[in-house]
Amino acid sequence: MFKKGSTLLLKATLLVMALIVLAMAIFAFPSLYTGLNADFPMANKAILVIITVLYAVTLPYFFVLWQSWKLLTLIDQNLGFSAFSIHAFRNIKLASLVGGILLMVGFVPFLFPIAEADDAPGLIIYGFFVACIPFVVSVFAAILEMLFQNALQMKNENDLTI
Repeated sequence: MFKKGSTLLLKATLLVMALIVLAMAIFAFPSLYTGLNADFPMANKAILVIITVLYAVTLPYFFVLWQSWKLLTLIDQNLGFSAFSIHAFRNIKLASLVGGILLMVGFVPFLFPIAEADDAPGLIIYGFFVACIPFVVSVFAAILEMLFQNALQMKNENDLTI
């Protein structure tokens, strides 16, 4: 009962996270584009690239949330240590890596014109930290993938000895 309750809480958290990013994509990104264009008209192309990349990063983000949902469903079915969970961790790792690369290539370099116009060099550092978050998730998923792979191998060996 406790395990079902904790996975239910985590599933609700995933749902809230999805709704927040969906709301940002619908409401915040367009107003961010309009506001930045009004404040920094000389960086119009950079702002367009940044907003486009932010929209593009939502795709791997939702894919990671979906894989996490599948992983929680596997845990509910007592299939946490299975090949399916290893596959889900691999997908999370790769999608996070894609999101991080998108942010590093299409977000951080295009912050330069905005930071230069606003005389805010710290903006680039903040953008770099934001772009590093998916890489941290990717490393964490890779570690969990290896741990679950080792646990599955040990489970299979124990099943053979009994």
